[in-house]
Formats: sequence, C-alpha cells, structure tokens
Amino acid sequence: MQFAILGPVEAHRPDGTPVALGGPQLRGLLALLALEAGRIVSAERLIDGLHGEHPPEGAAEALQSQVSRLRRRLRDGGAPDGLVEFTPAGYRLAVDPLAVDVHRFERLTAEARETPDPGTKLALFGEALALWRGPALDGLADPPRAARLAELRLAATEDRVEAGLGLGHHERLVAELRELTGEHPLCERLAAQLVRALHGSGRSAEALAVFAEIRDRLADELGADPSPELADAHVAVLRAAAPAPARRVPVPLTGFVGRTELGRLIAALRDARLVTLVGPGGAGKTRLAVEAASREGEVCFVELATTTDVPRAVLAALGLREAGVLAPGAPADPADRLVTGLADRPLLLILDNCEHVVAGAAALVRRLLGECPGLRVLATSREALGLTGETLVPVGALPAEAAEQLFTDRAAAVAPGAALDANAVTRICAALDGLPLAIELAAARLRSMSADDVAARLGEPFRLLSRGERTAEPRHRTLRGVVEWSWDLLDPDEQRLAARFAVFTGGARLDAAERVCDVPDADFVLTGLVEKSLVEFAGGRYRMLETIRAFCAEQGDDRREAHAKYFLDFARAAEPKLRSADQLTALAELTAEHTNLHAALRWSVEHAPDLALRLLAALTWYWWLRGLRSEATPFADAVLAAVGPEPPAGMTEEYVLCVIHASATDVEIEPILAGYAGPLRHPYLFLLWAFSPRTKVKEGERLAGLVGGDAWSRAFTRIGDGLGAQYRGRIAEAGAHFSAALDGFRALGDRWGEASALEKLAEFADWRGDHARFRALMDESVRLAGELGAGEDAADLLCRRADGVLRAGDAAAAKADYEAAAEQARAAGTPLMLARARGGLGEIARRAGDLAAARRWYTSALALAVDPVTGGETRIRLHTGFGWTAAAEGELDEATELHQEALATAMEHTNLPGAAQAIEGLAGVLAGRAEDDRAAFLLGAAVGLRGAPVLGDTDVAAVTAQVRARIGAEAYAAAFERGREMPPEQALQEFGQRRFALGS
Repeated sequence: MQFAILGPVEAHRPDGTPVALGGPQLRGLLALLALEAGRIVSAERLIDGLHGEHPPEGAAEALQSQVSRLRRRLRDGGAPDGLVEFTPAGYRLAVDPLAVDVHRFERLTAEARETPDPGTKLALFGEALALWRGPALDGLADPPRAARLAELRLAATEDRVEAGLGLGHHERLVAELRELTGEHPLCERLAAQLVRALHGSGRSAEALAVFAEIRDRLADELGADPSPELADAHVAVLRAAAPAPARRVPVPLTGFVGRTELGRLIAALRDARLVTLVGPGGAGKTRLAVEAASREGEVCFVELATTTDVPRAVLAALGLREAGVLAPGAPADPADRLVTGLADRPLLLILDNCEHVVAGAAALVRRLLGECPGLRVLATSREALGLTGETLVPVGALPAEAAEQLFTDRAAAVAPGAALDANAVTRICAALDGLPLAIELAAARLRSMSADDVAARLGEPFRLLSRGERTAEPRHRTLRGVVEWSWDLLDPDEQRLAARFAVFTGGARLDAAERVCDVPDADFVLTGLVEKSLVEFAGGRYRMLETIRAFCAEQGDDRREAHAKYFLDFARAAEPKLRSADQLTALAELTAEHTNLHAALRWSVEHAPDLALRLLAALTWYWWLRGLRSEATPFADAVLAAVGPEPPAGMTEEYVLCVIHASATDVEIEPILAGYAGPLRHPYLFLLWAFSPRTKVKEGERLAGLVGGDAWSRAFTRIGDGLGAQYRGRIAEAGAHFSAALDGFRALGDRWGEASALEKLAEFADWRGDHARFRALMDESVRLAGELGAGEDAADLLCRRADGVLRAGDAAAAKADYEAAAEQARAAGTPLMLARARGGLGEIARRAGDLAAARRWYTSALALAVDPVTGGETRIRLHTGFGWTAAAEGELDEATELHQEALATAMEHTNLPGAAQAIEGLAGVLAGRAEDDRAAFLLGAAVGLRGAPVLGDTDVAAVTAQVRARIGAEAYAAAFERGREMPPEQALQEFGQRRFALGS
C-alpha cells in the first residue's frame, strides 16, 4: 500500500485505487504516522499534531478510538492486519518509508544534490517534484508541518531550476520563474535565477528591470539590501556585455544526417584558428557549420549573403554599436570597434556565405585574428579566403547511404506513413548528385506524388532543365536544375508569389508579404510554398534560402518599388514610437527588418531619390538609438549626388538630415534654413545638428527656436535649456530644467530622454554631497541605458556612478563599478570607455597612496583615449588625475603640464566643468609651491566656472585646508571671492595663458 501526503492525504492499494479514509481527523492521524513511517510516534506528539497546544479533555481516549477506526478503514481497503502498530512508547505505521511520497521525495532530492552530473540532477529533481499534487497536508489544520514541507518543495524547485540553468535552459525557464517569483515575491534566490535566465536568453534589459523591482521591494518591505547571490546576478548582467549577446546560431528546423566532414571540421577547429568550409551551393556547408557550432562555447553567427559590408555585419551580429546615445561622439570605425570588442574574448566567429565578399571578409579576418588572440573563425564559402594559416575542409556530395537517409527522413516529415520504394530513393539521390538542398527539395514533392514519380521525373531529361552556364561546376547545375524543376511544379499563383517574395532580402511577416506581393489569398499561397520547402516559416516570419531566392528573383516580377514604399510607410509608422513607451518594441521591429530597410534604401537611392530622402529621415532616430549612425553615410552621399545642392519642395528637414549624415559635402545649410519657419517635424534634427562637425553656434540657436510644441519636443527643449544654464554656471536653473525634462520624458515613456535627464540630475546631487539621491538617480539611469541596449553608455554611467561613490568614501563599491564598466567597455568594443574605467582605477590607487600603480593606470588609459573629437571629457579627467598623482610625487612641473593639457582640452570643447576641474588641479600645484593667494584665487574661479562646489572632493578639501592654514581664513576668503566673481569668459582667457600657471 502507498501513502501520499504531498497534497490531499491519501492511501492507495497496490493497483493504485484509493482507500476511503474518512474525515479530516483520520486523515490527519494517518499523515502524522506517515511522516514518521517505520518509526514510533508517541501519543503526546499525535495529540499535539491533531489538536495543537490546547487538546480537549479525553484526548487520549479519543486517540485510541481514532487509531481503531483508521485500522478498520485501512483493513477494509485491503491493508494487512498490524499496519498501525501499538507499543508502550506510542504508535507506528509499519511500512517501508519509501511507501510514503514525502520520503521518496526526500530520497530523490538527496540523490539529486549528491550527483555531479547536471542531466541526472535535473531528472531526479523533476521526478521528486512530480510527486507533489498540491500543498502538502492539504485540507488539514497543521500549519507548521505544512510550512516546513512547503519550504522543502521550494528548495527542491530552486535546485531543479539551478540545474536547468547550468544546462543552458535559460529561455524555457523564464515563464516558470516569472510565475514562481510572483508566488514568492521576496525570494531572492528565485529572483536571481530569473535575472540569470533572462540574461541567458538575450533579454538583459528585462533582467535589469527584474533586479530593480526586487531591490525596491526588499527595501520597501524588509528594509534590506539584495543578497550576495542576487547582487552577483545583477553584476553579471552589467559585466556581460554589450547591447545584445552574440547572435545565437540558427536553430535547425530538421535533424542532422551524419557526415564524415563533421569529424574533420571538429578536429580542424581544435587545431586551427581559421577554418573554411568550401564547396558548391546547396552542399550543406551552413548546416555543417551550425552542427559544429553546437559543440562550441560562445559563438557568433554572421549571415553575409545579403550584405557587402562585412565589418558592419559582424558588428551587428555581435550586438556592438558604433557610438553611444546619451553622450555620443563621432562613430568609431567598425573594424576598430570589433578589435576592441573581441580583444579579450574567446569566441568562435562563423562567417556564412563569404563567396561574394571574399576580399572584404579576408581583410577583416586577417586583422581580427592578428589582434584578438582568443578569436577563431569558421567561414563557409565557394572559394577559400586565401589567408596564411587557413585550414580548408571541402564539403562535397553526401555518400549514397547518407543521401538516402536524408531523403527518407525528410520524406517521413512531409508524408508520414508513405511507403518508399528503396530503388526509387536510390535513383533520386543519384540523379541529384547527393546534394543535400536538392534532396530536400525533391523530398518535399512527396506530398503530391510518389517516390517512383519523382524518380521518373529526375531521369536524364532533368539534366536539360539547367539553363545556367555550361562551364559551371556540375553540382551547381544540378542545384539550379532541381530548383527550376520545383518551380515548374508550382501553380501560377504560387509562382507569382514566389517571384515577388524574392524581393524580401531578410524575409517578411505576413502583412508585408500580402501588401508587397499583391497576390490574392497570400496566406494560403505562402502555406503551399512552405509545404513545398521553397519558403521557410519560423518565429512569425517567412523567408527563402538564398539559393532559392536568387532563382525566384530571376523570374522577372520586379516588386522593388512596392517593397520600398511599404518599408517607407513601415519606418514612418515606427518613428514616433521610438519617442514613446513603445520604444523598445519599435526598436525590435525595425531591427528585424534591418536588411529589408537597407534594400529599400539601395533601390530608392538609384530610382527614387525623394523616397530615399524620406526613408533616411524616418530611420534617423532609429540609427541614433541603435548607435549605428554611420550606416546612413553611404546612402546620404548617394542621395545628395542625385538630388543636388537644393532640397526638393517640401523636404527641407529631410534634406538637412541627409546633409548631416553625409561624409563630406559643400552644401551650405544656413541658406536652406534661412526661410524655414518650422516647427520641426523631426524634432531630433536639432540634436543631430548640435553633434555635427558642421555646427555653427548661431545657426544652432536658431534651430532650437524651431523645435515644436508637442510633449516630446517640450521635454527635449528643457534638456537643451538645462545644458545652456549649466554651461553658464546657473546650476539651480539647470536643475529645474532637467527635472521638468525628466517629468516630460517619464510621462512619454522615453528611456533615452529619462536617462539623459537623470544623469545630469545625479551629477548635481553628487556636487551637493547628496549621496543617497545620487545613487538612486544613477541606478535608474544605468537601468534605462541597459534597456536600450546601450552598452557603452551603461559603461559610462557606471564610471560616473563610481566617481560619486568614491567621493562618498566607498572605495570598494567604486572599484566594483569601475571593473564592471571596464568589462562592459571591452565587450562593447569602446576603447574610450575602457580608458575612462582605467582612469577610475588609477584614481582609487592614487587615493590609497599607491602612486606607482596610479601612474600605470593613467598611462594605459591615456594610450586608449586618443580620439581628439570624442575623447575630450575623458582626457580632461585622465590628465587631471595624472596631474594630482605627479604632484603627490613632488613632480610639480609635470603636474602643471598635465593640468594645462586638461585645461586646453576643456577650452577646446567649451567644457566649463572640465575647465574647473583642471583649474583646481593647478591650484594644487600653486599650493605645493606655497603660492597660496593665487591658489585660493584659482579655487574660487573653479567654483565660478562650474557654478557650484563639489562637496566631498578630498583633493580640493586638502588644498583648501592647507592654504587657509597658511594665509588665514580672512585672506583665503578674499582671494577665493575674487576668483569666484570673475566672469567665465575672462577666466578662460586668463587661465589659457600657459605662463600664468607656470608662474613665469
């Protein structure tokens, strides 16, 4: 007999039928005995379990009666006599403990925790948890015991999830973990596991949001900080990387038929850093690469069939960006960005379909392998890349046995139960030269004909179907022949749709296919093409294999104009969403159509420049938020060449945006905008213009006046007003503007705007010494940047947060943030942010008195911050920190040069806070020379330039105390006030003279 208490209390006969146990008192008694199966339970414990601390009178006699009734119930159910034994010490359920589900549960979970094998561990936990049918002791009044059992169940569930995460089951665990965290909202281990599952599924933004929610809940309800496990999960997300994980290898829709080449490929990948699978189209190179990749660690798969720009394709596949979105500069060269992002990263990079970009692929691979020691490359191509050290693995026809197995497997999928004539299968595979793609296409015909019919149609006349070059490699002709044969078997509607669908370079959703292809009942016709294996359907999208798409595109039904018009409408509809709460959804939708949008641009640049102008404008904010602005440059150059020096009627803004995107042009913007009344239909035009090298201050001020009155434009204007006030030293006014901007962007749900305003408000809180508010604002800004996938911005914000935390005196927390920022900068491929993080680690070493280490950190950081356009603020920080280090070593001349270099950079970029930072460093040098009056004057001038002092700056505090002690408080205050009252323009002019600081 079996007993179950993990749910309603039950007893079951050997055949599984239940025994009638009666009311709750008898079921409770059985549960108490079953919990201690095989062991004696005293009468006192049974009475306590049944009645609690206050049993009724006569409880002992009642217990005897209940035991008698339970024995009778069990005996009536077929149990042997003596199942419930009486001894002077109490009662015993005389069964093997494993006859009770709770003991089987405990045995299974113990075995699971002891086994080292993750798969076995997962299976054992699953078997144990399957014993639960609901809450333990369901329906019985025994809260303490039920609670203990519930804790055991939760612990086993957590351990099972942990085993699943260890096996990489991140995506499949997300839904379950969301449900579990809803049931246990304060369980930090489950929350940490959900963060890890989301991150492992490529959903890092959601992972960060989950962490923020549980952190706030713990603070509000328990007044506690996150546990180390939860905090570690959060840090892992921050450190992981970049905007998005490496693109996962495509999931095959069918099984893999063994090939001898697989063993050779695995061995080659073990021994060589560059391996190329070479063979004809349709030979199965991609499928072989995918199969080998499944045995590797981190893999990035790059599809090159629809691109001519190899570095940018790799950049996109890795999820790396060209520039940030909060404090952006000029986009980095894609190859440079890749070198930084892959320098310390062990990765297998798969470049698929290299044959049409062999030269570009070879050049990039040569550089990456030379500068990224942890990188390996697997290429698929119809020809070798031709690089030294390249290992070639030829991919040819399938052996006869494997070819027939492939045909049989695919036939079973499309026509289950169909009888296959073995001789017909042999003839088919031989006619198709053992070419996998051709075999799969032929097998798809078994829905409508027998194997004998297919074999008959693939006899010698099949060879004549090929219209390709007669000098082409035979298997190329075979593949074209089978594609053409499959085409001829389509009905007219299927042929029409297939020919038109070929215009989609990146596949399409149904609504796009219906509108662009303009074929009645397109959904039904597409289903037919899927069944015939000419179109694949996965993830809500239809797509053609490139070989098939190329053939269909030759059939003469050109839909490129309809395609371009559709994607113009698509981009225009998505553009306003990029400035709303639908921002992330719109970004994802536009990213999914990336190759189609580029195809539409390529066609319209040549055939419809006006349409290209509109599409460029509609995609501008998408490129900005994705950090991919240089993608627009070649299109903008071509459009300007086609349109000329004057904008088309009614397209002034579109034309100006095109000029901003262009690499170089003689077009003058000022005359074009002179008569433009606004308001701007593309309100971000002002922002892009502000960051353009063609910016003129006067024109920028006029453009600011054209920003419209909609909610986004109003919030954006307040950002601009806040920056203007800050640069003029009016910090209170600037704070009011940024607060209003934050309110506006929050109401809209625009994460970019929120993060931008939060970062400035956090900076002001840091200056005031309000460390708690600074941390809260920076945490939120970091989270929002993460949701946008802006890895480089997140790294910058981590550094800024570390700066404030360090000023608050928490060097350990600052070090963790700087190190996380450095890892994220490396993953995102941003040398400037890596320099920023290393400078922070130098600052920690300097404050700890390790001046040699500080010098090493600053030197390595300056070697990375070489870009004079984008590296201004970082170089100011590095030179200033290095200057304080030199001064501490007694090298005052070197310190002066370093601070002057920082000041010159600040003046070049009109960066008043940066100038103040450099001037405070110069004050430290003057104090070191005992020029105290001038030092006090400079300290005051720095506050005047910045608009506020920075509370908690230990360097400034030390200089202030030193100078005040030597010249007295009154003299110090007088000199300080003279400096603070100096107009900023005069201060910059005066301090820009190098002899002033040198004392000459």
